[in-house]
Amino acid sequence: MSRLPHTPPTASTSSRFGHYWKLMRADRPIGTLLLLWPTWWALWLAADGTPPLWTLFVFTAGVWLTRSAGCVINDYADRWLDPHVKRTKERPLATGAVSGREALALFAGLMLVAFALVLSMNALTIGLSFIGVFLAASYPYLKRYTHLPQVYLGMAFGWGIPMAFAAVQGEVPPLGWVLYGANILWSTAYDTWYAMVDRDDDLKMGSHSTAILFGDLDLVIQGILYALFFGAMALVGQRAELGMAYWASMALAMAMVAYEFWLCRNREREPCFKAFLHNNWVGAVLFAGIVASQYLP
Repeated sequence: MSRLPHTPPTASTSSRFGHYWKLMRADRPIGTLLLLWPTWWALWLAADGTPPLWTLFVFTAGVWLTRSAGCVINDYADRWLDPHVKRTKERPLATGAVSGREALALFAGLMLVAFALVLSMNALTIGLSFIGVFLAASYPYLKRYTHLPQVYLGMAFGWGIPMAFAAVQGEVPPLGWVLYGANILWSTAYDTWYAMVDRDDDLKMGSHSTAILFGDLDLVIQGILYALFFGAMALVGQRAELGMAYWASMALAMAMVAYEFWLCRNREREPCFKAFLHNNWVGAVLFAGIVASQYLP
């Protein structure tokens, strides 16, 4: 009896899904949360209270989808770099568990689902979504040519803010743009903590970041960025006529950021990463202050 030709084993469907899940960073929700809080700030401010439930669903689901798509295209762009960085060398594209073609297909699928949701919004929101797609797709390539990918990340991560105002109010008022600017400052600051974790590896590989650009002045410039962020958020509170609960949340958030500087005083990898993660709570506290000030005297 002749033997059947040997065929190599193929990955199971569940294993394949696991690689895609990891590629989307769905097992690490911190990025989704950092994108979600500013989007919710904008929705509650635009609606002056609880936003319409369908709009809330579209933007919340859109946050998860676009963040996941952003992670996929980021890893696709960094597939030359990630195998040489301690923190990223086990990512699916870096190990070859997922191919570049699969990653691009996954990115396209996620963005198409997000766009399908946006189609239920008004024309201005749909139009703004095209800018969001461009920002998300082009962000990962900035680290090759500029030291400011963190600033561009803030632009991409915060684009849900003008979209949220457009969806609720049919326009983007000055308050929306002030909030958008505040988020760019905040995102640049917290992602610089993240970049400080990888600074040594990035220097070896010729990658760029604000952490490298700031050099020995990193903590000083971080202080300036956070000060400008809180100044912008104070302007948001003033323009939106928010109550004492918001100002109390601002004070608490400032104390939390001061703790981050204490963590990063020696610029060590683990404390800097912890400071980055800690910004989730900063966003949550500010969101709680916005909501509470709208319902409390």
